[in-house]
Amino acid sequence: MRFMDIRETAEYLNVSVSWLYKNATRSGLVVYRFGAGVNSKIRFDVSEIEAWVKQQRVVGE
Repeated sequence: MRFMDIRETAEYLNVSVSWLYKNATRSGLVVYRFGAGVNSKIRFDVSEIEAWVKQQRVVGE
């Protein structure tokens, strides 16, 4: 697995970091948390992000 941090993921998806914090799990993105408490790091699996992007495709518009 290859992971992206929150900023890399936000840039890849062209959304803000704050949007990603608020809406990642609600939107169906899988979040990986490494560590505990305030020092934990949030990461996203690159292949899961790419799969999620493909699912967002709207056909016929």
